[in-house]
Amino acid sequence: METKAPSGPLTGLRVFDLTRVLAGPTATQMLGDLGADVIKIEKPGAGDDTRGFAPPFMPGTKESAYFTGVNRNKRSLTLDIATPDGQALALRLIARCDILVENFKVGALAKYGLAYEQLKERFPGLIYCSITGFGQTGPYAPRPGYDSLIQAMGGVMSLTGEPDGPPQKVGVPVADLFAGLYGCIGILAALRHREKTGEGQQIDIGMLDAHVAWLANQGMNYLATGENPARLGNQHPNIVPYQVFPTEDGHIVLSIGNDPTFQRFCAAFDLAALLEDARFTTNAARVENRALVTETLTPVMRRHPTAWWVEKLETLKIGCGPINRLSEVFADPQVLARGAVVEMDQPGAAGGKVKVIANPVRLSATPPDYRLAPPGLGEHSASVLTEMLGLGEAELSGLRAKGVI
Repeated sequence: METKAPSGPLTGLRVFDLTRVLAGPTATQMLGDLGADVIKIEKPGAGDDTRGFAPPFMPGTKESAYFTGVNRNKRSLTLDIATPDGQALALRLIARCDILVENFKVGALAKYGLAYEQLKERFPGLIYCSITGFGQTGPYAPRPGYDSLIQAMGGVMSLTGEPDGPPQKVGVPVADLFAGLYGCIGILAALRHREKTGEGQQIDIGMLDAHVAWLANQGMNYLATGENPARLGNQHPNIVPYQVFPTEDGHIVLSIGNDPTFQRFCAAFDLAALLEDARFTTNAARVENRALVTETLTPVMRRHPTAWWVEKLETLKIGCGPINRLSEVFADPQVLARGAVVEMDQPGAAGGKVKVIANPVRLSATPPDYRLAPPGLGEHSASVLTEMLGLGEAELSGLRAKGVI
């Protein structure tokens, strides 16, 4: 497949991508979307584990939907870094790269001569981002990290679920995703530092660190009180009413963020008497009496269907929304208007196109670039090695025969 020239704020930067599964590929896809040339290194004959995380496959292809979601704007080079020839090629490629991103277990790359400590003097300008479960230091550093494990150890599972039910993980792999995004933020900061000083550095991202960082208000609630926050189901720990309510035909999220909004809500729906009750007049009082507030408003919300409530509440500028299934999300007029799904050329796919979820970072001058669909395994091995290292067909054939590429 023809490779389109990159565009975007990171055009001209090259990434040596030693990541697989989700956290690392999330970071490198973001870099690729912003114009970097991402060289995805995959094991010959196997590739990224997520190529096999299926079904479902993308229509008309043998690529999993999982892999497709985080591997656009990358060129796939199969390279066996366990062999001396593969290691030698890796070092020659790294010499031509600005950034290396890896998510191997701590210490695993040292046996291939590719650890940060082994590279930093040879490549002093290299930005080296390591994404692991628990970071490069501490008693858990050698452990493998998995999303559900980090959600459990990082506390979010203790906060998620109904009060009388078991702990629940979030329905998407947020621990992986946040680690990847924090990794990308670190890379961008390191690039700025290198612009000023010429110095590269290592970025040490631990999934558990990232997870603790985004505990946000719940983490701060614990630090302020020393008390473990309880599971509240779909209710907010600090604002009431800010939760799911049943309606006549389903459910709705009602988000009343302050006292003037609550007053407006009560005035519009014949609930003015509540404003004379000290248990309802302030948010602090409503938080203290959340069970009473929920019990009082539930029969009110059940009187009308969801669509009726959405129309009335939007007119009053009161936060609300239906609980959409994904079929409804991707058909939503706002989602459509914002171009949340894009089609990319993909030979062999149904209709020659593949749908992917768009990058949400909207830049007015240098928008994300959708130039290269997720690659086939080793699709760009020959072109990358010829372009970057000047290898000819005889050399490429010899490397293939030895299983190096």
